Amino acid sequence: MKRREFLTLCGGMLLMSQLPKALQAKALAAAEEGPASLKDVRRITISVGATKPFSALHISDTHLARVDERDNERKHTLAAGRSRVFPWAEHYFDAAIRYARERDLMLLHTGDLIDFVSEANLDFVAMQLGVGSWYLSAGNHEYSQYVGEAKEDAAYKAQSFDKVQRAYPNDLTLSSKIINGVNFVALDDVYYNVTAKQHELMRCEVEKGLPIVLMCHVPFYTPRHCADVLKGNKGLAGYVTGAPLEITKTYQTNPSLPESEQWRNRSVQQHSDEPTLEFIAWLKEHPLLKAILCGHCHHFYEEQFSPTAKQYVVGAGYQGAAYHIDFE
Repeated sequence: MKRREFLTLCGGMLLMSQLPKALQAKALAAAEEGPASLKDVRRITISVGATKPFSALHISDTHLARVDERDNERKHTLAAGRSRVFPWAEHYFDAAIRYARERDLMLLHTGDLIDFVSEANLDFVAMQLGVGSWYLSAGNHEYSQYVGEAKEDAAYKAQSFDKVQRAYPNDLTLSSKIINGVNFVALDDVYYNVTAKQHELMRCEVEKGLPIVLMCHVPFYTPRHCADVLKGNKGLAGYVTGAPLEITKTYQTNPSLPESEQWRNRSVQQHSDEPTLEFIAWLKEHPLLKAILCGHCHHFYEEQFSPTAKQYVVGAGYQGAAYHIDFE
């Protein structure tokens, strides 16, 4: 979707028609240009035992909403509505790339780069990720065909996985990249779980004997973060992977929903299964884990996950948020 088309789709033209012509032109120019730079970049240092210090830009939750003539009418309608929610997503994405390029930074993205699966979104992503140095983990929106229309689980993901994977440079289920002696592991936990297969793959990464920086979309459970999120949304949900069962069972539910719609309850969506709880407990024991980078919650948050690793939740990319990380 072209940026000027966004104005038409969200009703901006109606509002601007009420302005004097000089102000109309000024407003249109500003909307076309968008934000010129990132809005909130927080610079942090993480000690990971690198053989040589290096820096990276960590972003997440960009929520691109592109469509073109190859996408059906329903996709176009979806794009129009979602662009109202994320009006500056593409501008801030451009600003992040520019920020990284000007400072020679690697780009780390922890999911929801796209808002939904479309031909235009995937083509655009493949083109952008083919330039520069990128490493990514998947988000739940990476596999969303029509946002919120169905239960999202392994079967749902399988419907679009191959198409999405072709647009991304690294394996989205679990992959690793060694940078200056540090093992960056990207893990898919987009539906609030970690599978037994992923656990075995992670064991192999630990056996490499290198310090690990884990990248995932949904934050892992840490008590203070989960409590703060629950307080902020009046007990709706914690939006974290691996919350203890005594916490997830308190998430709000709507018992009046028919059986076929019970998946909409957050207590069902975010229920912690046994393989996930086992993985979280196992991961906490490993001193090679030095940091966790994630997103999903659209706000900044830092909390200790284990004796050796702090978890860093980055703010929303569509709002111009990023971490500038110096790894030592």
